[in-house]
Amino acid sequence: MSTPTLATPGRRRLPLVPTAALLLGAVYCLLPVAWVLVASTKSGSELFSTFTFLPGSGFADNVADLTEYRDGVYWKWMANSAFYAGAGALLSTAVSAVSGYALAVYRFRGKETVFNILLAGVLMPPVILAVPQYLLLAEADMTDSYLSVLLPLILSPYGVYLARIYAAAAVPADVIEAGRMDGGGEWRIFRTIALPMMLPGLVTVFLFQFVAVWNNFLLPYIMLGDDEKFPVTLGLYTLLQQGATTPALYTLVITGALLAIIPLIALFLVIQRFWSLDLLSGAVKS
Repeated sequence: MSTPTLATPGRRRLPLVPTAALLLGAVYCLLPVAWVLVASTKSGSELFSTFTFLPGSGFADNVADLTEYRDGVYWKWMANSAFYAGAGALLSTAVSAVSGYALAVYRFRGKETVFNILLAGVLMPPVILAVPQYLLLAEADMTDSYLSVLLPLILSPYGVYLARIYAAAAVPADVIEAGRMDGGGEWRIFRTIALPMMLPGLVTVFLFQFVAVWNNFLLPYIMLGDDEKFPVTLGLYTLLQQGATTPALYTLVITGALLAIIPLIALFLVIQRFWSLDLLSGAVKS
């Protein structure tokens, strides 16, 4: 009696349309980055006279000229961006963690109303809030200061929404009840039990907020008048405006744009390990 043989499955064929769409999307996103990378290597004369994707020989000179421009004001802009994005993302993540945990765990009157208002805040474009925020801070005489950019960034409706969703999924109610039965206070339960469980989700909130603040242009443009307080986005914009009359500044703008991308790439590479840990961690069964 012969033993039955298992049929070997055929090769899986990649869906053509989704694959083509993903490739087109990747080209659309990466092509400008590739252009900036190549253009930053060109001198002022090479930028307008050579083939678009032909590398040049002036990258080191461009970095040196950018550093020397107005006694290194570009690196001041980079430091300002690091402060706005770092402090803003940390404070926003802390507020999102506490708020999201409260919305996910506690029951109180008006909870659904608060959550619906939060969803409305997620859908509202930031440009609508920029002018009212300026008027409020102008009444408090806080415009043209670091706090005028930092304070509006602390509350992120999208961050609170993500933290609420992640807390509801990652923090079991049984674990919280066990902590209460052991005599733990609400703050201690949040700090020692819930917060470690929410950490991978909060890392995502931190990354999203950091990138949003780093790339923010409209709020600093409205709030700030002193270019010593500008973030790198607004600083490069001023250089680009001056490039209309001084074309040599175009190479500085392009080189500065390339250097401004590096911190975001480095941050992503550093914190992606937390997502790997999140995928490997198992769920707590009740």
